[in-house]
This record gives sequence, C-alpha cells and structure tokens, in this order.
Amino acid sequence: MRNQALHGYLIHHRKYRERSHIVHLFTQEYGRIDGVLRQNPPPQYQPIGLQASGKSELKNFSKLEIIQQPIFFFGDAFFAGFYLNEILLRLCPLEEPMPQTFVQYGLTLNALQHLADIAHPSDYLKQILRQFEHVLLQELGYGIDFSIDAKGEALDPAAHYIFQLNDGFLPTTTIHNSFLGQHLLALSDYEKGMDFHPQQLKLVSKLYRQILSALLGDRPLKSRQLWIQNTQTQDR
Repeated sequence: MRNQALHGYLIHHRKYRERSHIVHLFTQEYGRIDGVLRQNPPPQYQPIGLQASGKSELKNFSKLEIIQQPIFFFGDAFFAGFYLNEILLRLCPLEEPMPQTFVQYGLTLNALQHLADIAHPSDYLKQILRQFEHVLLQELGYGIDFSIDAKGEALDPAAHYIFQLNDGFLPTTTIHNSFLGQHLLALSDYEKGMDFHPQQLKLVSKLYRQILSALLGDRPLKSRQLWIQNTQTQDR
C-alpha cells in the first residue's frame, strides 16, 4: 500500500513514543485499519481523510484532513458512541471492507446527534443500536434466518427455541430464556433500516446480546461497564 487515500473515522488511539499515536480507523475503503500517526489524532465521530502507506499490519498515516466540524456527544449518546467504536474495534477483521456497516455507522452517528431532542430517547436509542448491530452481524457472517431451525426445518409458531451461535435455533421444552417461534417468524420479513416494533425490539435486544457476548468472549465491553456505572450513579 502506497499513498492510499482513506476516508473514515477514528475509533481508538493510544500514545506511541514521544510525538506519535497508534490509531485504529474504520474506513470506507478497507474497513478497520491500524497505523501510526505522527501528529495529534483527530476527534472521534467526525469524517476524516488521510493517506496510508506500508506493507505491514501497522501502516504509516499522513496528510490528515478533518472534513467536518467536530461532533460532541453527551450523556447516553456519549456512551452509545463509545459502544459503537468498541465493538468495531473488537469484532471487525483487519483490512476487510465492510461497506454496509460503514454506511450504517454514519447513519447511527447522525441519529445520536438528535437523541436529546427525542420525546422517548430510551426507545429511540435501542432502535438505532439494534439496527446497527443487525447490519454489523450480517456483514460479519452472522446473519440469522428467522424462518428455520438448526436442521433447516420451518419454525413452529407454538414451539420455543434457544439460539446457539454455530447452530441456529434449537427446539427446547424450557420456556425460561427461550424464544417463541411466532415471535421469531415475525422477524423473517424485517427489512434493514425499518424500526423494530416493540416485541421485535425486545427479542433482538435479547438475541443480539447473546450473540455479541459469544463473539466477544470473556473480556467484557468497557463501554457497557461504564454505561451501567453511570446509570447507577444517576439513580442514587
């Protein structure tokens, strides 16, 4: 890679030597890409342009251009933005384009800017985060067919199922922590970008939490921990 133009966002950075930073970007051209930037990193959540050179996994970044004015998030929007960047950093493969997720990331950042103006911000936030996770999981290869079970047979509306990441939906006689077939089937016709109705939103929140936890492994998300701590502090 030599003087490759990149367009995207900073998702994480850390100090490297005296005047440099190791930065992790999410870009339109290469998905997640890492490198060294020999200047102060740009703010998060705003589009940037720069050039990348190098053959190793750690590129040299130069000619940084900040395309728009900085975006600042507060309260739940801040923690949601932190969450988005953390799961991109943890789950996205290195230098593998993810064009649908890139577009959805930009849409989600734009939606977060309006969070303070929404009448029911909690429901709104759940919607936009689940929609982002829906696109991300599909592009990572974990899209779900909500019409069939692990054996490829049609789901029974009256039956209950548990979900296994590498298998799919497995019938169960245990109602606790399971999914009802008719609720899963209601997601079969979901189209990307639509709002989930309340029952769907409840289901995908539970299901995607299971999937993301399995993909992330034993190391918990810092953003989620800080979000919970902040909520508990406010409730005191």
